[in-house]
Amino acid sequence: MNSSARPGVTDIHIHIQPWRQLKPAVAEVMRRGKEDHWERLLALMDDPRALLEIMDRDGIARVGLINYPSPDVMGFTDETNEFAARYAEAAPDRLLPFGGVHPRFTRDPEGQVEELLRLGIRCIKIHPPHQLYPANAYTMGLEALARIYRRCEERGLPVMVHTGTSVFPGARCKYGRPMELDDMAIDFPDLVILMAHGGRPLWCDEAFFILRRHRNVYLELSGIPPKRLLEYFPRLAELEGRLLWGTDWPSPGVNGMGENLEQFLSLPLPESLKERATRITPMELFPPR
Repeated sequence: MNSSARPGVTDIHIHIQPWRQLKPAVAEVMRRGKEDHWERLLALMDDPRALLEIMDRDGIARVGLINYPSPDVMGFTDETNEFAARYAEAAPDRLLPFGGVHPRFTRDPEGQVEELLRLGIRCIKIHPPHQLYPANAYTMGLEALARIYRRCEERGLPVMVHTGTSVFPGARCKYGRPMELDDMAIDFPDLVILMAHGGRPLWCDEAFFILRRHRNVYLELSGIPPKRLLEYFPRLAELEGRLLWGTDWPSPGVNGMGENLEQFLSLPLPESLKERATRITPMELFPPR
């Protein structure tokens, strides 16, 4: 185990997905810089034991398996939910399956949320740039999205929302603004909202405003290089207790989980903040079952 890592660390955001469903142009972007180990990564998507070995090597106790349907941009179908649930069965205490309901395609929003709960999904992922709607699209007529949020609020199921840009072909980056979470937090005050990526790199000030304004919104740190974290969020210490550490591994440009963790732990931040972000807050929001 990495000597600098604390026991019980959760990386709340890694992309273990059915990559064989990726559209060819998307797969090409994902493959970039990974040509020498692309086949090993594809095999990793089929073998939870291989992931657990990497986690042990990097000092990671638990991970969030990010999955969501995005048939028209990424290529992922609703089968991604079953994939996540099945993958997590290998180690339910260590692998947290995330899933999603696509509001533009669902005919039964509440029923699909209930199906995710039946599968054991721990969090719903909303990806506006990949699903092609803003996170507050229910204020513009996408009623299914409000029904998804409402059922998640009723059932205590957190919702993670991608904020910031995306490098993949077909993604609509304009939908990644954090300000849309203002409506969500107002209209669903008991919904736990995880703001993934903090609006990086364009909207970090906007993200910080939302985080300061709404206590039910948490900042999930994946996709931000730790060495740039305090550049993007110089007042990060004010958010202690509402941070969750994550990496976005193995997405393009993201270093390994262990290396990212070492860099995060070396930042000039209070030790209590690091402890809460890596261990305590993710355990509070996603307790063992």
